[in-house]
Amino acid sequence: MKRLAVYCGSATPEDPVYIACARTVGRTLAERGIGVVYGGGRLGLMGAVADSALAAGGEVIGVIPEALCGPEVAHQGLSELHTVAGMHQRKQMFTDLSDGFLTIPGGTGTMDELWEAMSWAQLGYHAKPVGLWNVAGFYDGLIDFVGTMGAVGFLRPVHQGILLHDDDLDRLLGRMEAYRPHKPIFQMSREEL
Repeated sequence: MKRLAVYCGSATPEDPVYIACARTVGRTLAERGIGVVYGGGRLGLMGAVADSALAAGGEVIGVIPEALCGPEVAHQGLSELHTVAGMHQRKQMFTDLSDGFLTIPGGTGTMDELWEAMSWAQLGYHAKPVGLWNVAGFYDGLIDFVGTMGAVGFLRPVHQGILLHDDDLDRLLGRMEAYRPHKPIFQMSREEL
């Protein structure tokens, strides 16, 4: 993996565990020689990921929609900062520039990015690993919900391994590096669907 898209919040929660995890992600990826592709902001977890990766000598590429480009939001000290028309172009560029997707705590926008990465993997628009770092149990409910989708039958057995999740970042990155793509819907026969 040469670059990972990192999905996370632009907010700064009171509990310092979240900013600490963002800093750990930026530093760890830079130390491993993995570039960061992210939302291009300087605030919250986004800014912490970018700043820690840059401080550790890493490559950081931001992709930000025009509407969020004001100087109070956009990070001006990145390796590259791409301005795009909107969210659809932003997520496409994340996919084009990265070798996988790593989600850490965040809100609605983070969920949008994660679900699209999972959906596109299931369909076959990409064959890249989708990782979720479950910091402090933040994603316990989401992990349970993905299990429920599989148990009920809305997530085919062959696709139940798309979301790689762990509470240990190093272990998760190892699983992402070892990821072998599943059979996407676009390649399935009618009988398999």
